[in-house]
Amino acid sequence: MRCIRHGPNRKGRDYVVGDVHGQYAQLMEALERVDFDVARDRLFCVGDLVDRGEASLACLALALEPWCFAVKGNHEQMAITALAEGGGMAWDLWQRNGGNWVFLDGVEEARSTMNAARPHLPLAREIVAGHRRLGVVHADPPDDWGQIEQTSSEHLLWSRRRFRRDSVGSLDSTRVEGVDAVVVGHTIVEAPLWLGNVLHLDTGACAGGRLTLAAVDDILDAIP
Repeated sequence: MRCIRHGPNRKGRDYVVGDVHGQYAQLMEALERVDFDVARDRLFCVGDLVDRGEASLACLALALEPWCFAVKGNHEQMAITALAEGGGMAWDLWQRNGGNWVFLDGVEEARSTMNAARPHLPLAREIVAGHRRLGVVHADPPDDWGQIEQTSSEHLLWSRRRFRRDSVGSLDSTRVEGVDAVVVGHTIVEAPLWLGNVLHLDTGACAGGRLTLAAVDDILDAIP
């Protein structure tokens, strides 16, 4: 199943975090600031838990926690392919894109943790909050959320379509039908950015920026 659907959290709060990229300490500090309770609250991640940060293995292991729900990012996909092949072009591509943390923790430990995490990394998730629904994918959703199961993995993991400016320099603000809003990462933005009803939440934690954590209810209340 490409998309896993989550019913309302009747015990606590739901949060979504942007691309973590191995910034484990930043994430723990962000969760502490909101008094995150692992017994009641849920954390949803937009993908790219790994690469470019030295604590990538610890971040990947979060996918195994019962309170953490991540989607697969393009960096997880690169790591999966590289670790499966063990060398060649896939390995070189991964290393050029921040996969050198694997030498800190060991290839076998990285492979074992990734194999355990893979079943917990669908391409999409959907969160129900009251009468509203919030989608989560890594890069770019389909124009109709009802097509999420048919949309190519390449589009969901790699697309930057919304940042291709048109003839007058505007970004693509096409609204996604069939869902109230969608949260994505993948493309670094200076601050959380709405394009239509799609919220871009990667604020560059791995590149000198900060890690953005947002409550699901606040996101849904802020839909433009």
